[in-house]
Amino acid sequence: MSEKKKVKNAEYDVVVVGGGMSGICVALAAARHGVRTALVHDRHVLGGNGSSEIRMHICGASENLAKPDLEEGGILYEIMLDNKSRNDYYNFSIWDMILFSTVKRQENLTVYLNTAMESCEMGEDSTIRSIDAYQLTTETHWRISGKVFIDCTGNATLGYYAGAEFRTGCEGRDEFHEPDAPAEANNDRMGNTLLFKAVDRGHPVKFTKPDFARTFTEEELKYRTHSAVHGAQIKGKVDKAYVRMTSFSTSSVDYGYWWIELPGRTDDIIDEYEEIRDELVSCIYGIWDHLKNGGDHGAENYDLEWVGMLPGSREGRRLVGDYILNENDVLSNRQFEDAVAYGGWPMDIHTAKGLYDFDELPSKVISFDGAYTIPYRSYYSKNISNLMMAGRDISASKMAMGSTRVMGTCAIGGQAAGTAAALCIKYDCNPRGVGEHITELQQLLLKDDAYIPGIRNEDPADLARGAKVTATSAQEGFAPENVINGISRDEDGHRNLWISGEGRAGGETLSLELAEEQPVSEVHLTFDPNFHYPIKITLSRKRQAQQRIGVPPELVRDYTVALWQGDKKVAEQTVTRNVQRKNIVTFPKTECDRITVTVNQTNGSNEAHIYEVRVYS
Repeated sequence: MSEKKKVKNAEYDVVVVGGGMSGICVALAAARHGVRTALVHDRHVLGGNGSSEIRMHICGASENLAKPDLEEGGILYEIMLDNKSRNDYYNFSIWDMILFSTVKRQENLTVYLNTAMESCEMGEDSTIRSIDAYQLTTETHWRISGKVFIDCTGNATLGYYAGAEFRTGCEGRDEFHEPDAPAEANNDRMGNTLLFKAVDRGHPVKFTKPDFARTFTEEELKYRTHSAVHGAQIKGKVDKAYVRMTSFSTSSVDYGYWWIELPGRTDDIIDEYEEIRDELVSCIYGIWDHLKNGGDHGAENYDLEWVGMLPGSREGRRLVGDYILNENDVLSNRQFEDAVAYGGWPMDIHTAKGLYDFDELPSKVISFDGAYTIPYRSYYSKNISNLMMAGRDISASKMAMGSTRVMGTCAIGGQAAGTAAALCIKYDCNPRGVGEHITELQQLLLKDDAYIPGIRNEDPADLARGAKVTATSAQEGFAPENVINGISRDEDGHRNLWISGEGRAGGETLSLELAEEQPVSEVHLTFDPNFHYPIKITLSRKRQAQQRIGVPPELVRDYTVALWQGDKKVAEQTVTRNVQRKNIVTFPKTECDRITVTVNQTNGSNEAHIYEVRVYS
């Protein structure tokens, strides 16, 4: 019989491999800046560890409300606000739909689902020419060519195939002089986890242990929180040096458990993934049997509603860039000149044997105040000229990766990498060459509602920066001039926004008088969603209880932007039912000398809140 093989070719400017939260943000950022982008993902749903297949909620620099002003903005927050406007009851199928529709409607972006990369073709000068991928559902072999390739696989699979320099395990203390690194380098790694969700039926529910499940004793689980009472006992044993032990808070039995974690038994956690999955299934049902039948854990009325079968991964390979972020950078809140993202999650290093380290706490959490920045040099490969990376595989030591690996930090790094890839196309340069345009990259990120500590709006094209700003009312400390101070969120205790007078929202107006009459085509507005209330999708009742029903009430809902020549109104746009923090209102290019923003209605607040106004020709 002759071989039948369906082969198709496609060519793009930017090829993104991996459709987790970092890959989604990479692809959207690149496409929105006008470059032809492909997103290649081996699963049928997007989101990676945050998808309906794994159902981990998105953590980030805000550290579960310990540092609320560090909540990640930009593309990630836009997606989360969209979800909050439609999905008040934490339905992961709706979340899947939000991610799917966001990428599918994006111009310049082609999405390949159920498509697993198998290899890559290299060219001269250590350059990737194309990837080969197989789409299972259509029985199609794809050869996808590009100019810039971005590895968002988590395991650095593309980089590995391309021959990129990478690391695994933990560096020894002497390499970077990291105070909490082990004395000698090792291959310890954080393991993979399956999660479950249970529901209270209101009456006793029996559970019969399957024959493949492990048996666990209370002694084996003495350092694993698996009931509210037990969690309180463990919390008292934690080293007081780690001041914010969020991972060891009291625990319910309805959602868990991140510590059902296994790293495997060989030197290659990636090669052992299937065996780890099988053993995790045995463990998760064994843990549930222990909760139900192994003593009083408050689980009598609980019934399993969902159990994951796709383990979430924490650690694999880390690609080496021109700079390796390390623990000292994290603890010192280092501000890099080429900063493009930031982190604030603790350095959270899990025990070497995972669940089977019965005599160890499951994680060592090293907390710190403030935030560190991540340099652009950590987002491109040191030795593969057109390879970038975003996610947990960026250029970082094991200690630093303990903080950078969480999905919120991965996602904003993805937006930075995708924006940089677009500049590669603009300037016909490789990723390293974008370093010569670092100020432009930073300013583009701020314009797109990303945040970089220590960097403020200095965009020379923003006409609002030279405007005189007034308002019909303002509360003390919340002057209208705040909307052009270059910072679009609260920072270091300063509230960088305009708030109208108490009890005055509808009809309040902000006015920007330009330095001279100018053609205007865009007005950018950044509203207040109140970062002190999380909006993430989560199965955790504790994290759900921190949230509010509906769209953040502080967000402006209905508003009118008008352009003026003297006292004559020359253009006007009214927006209704807004649910987003960042808005862009467009006009045919119109000569004007004044712009007004009138708040007609909020989403519930009795005050108008605006962080930033930008104006562009």
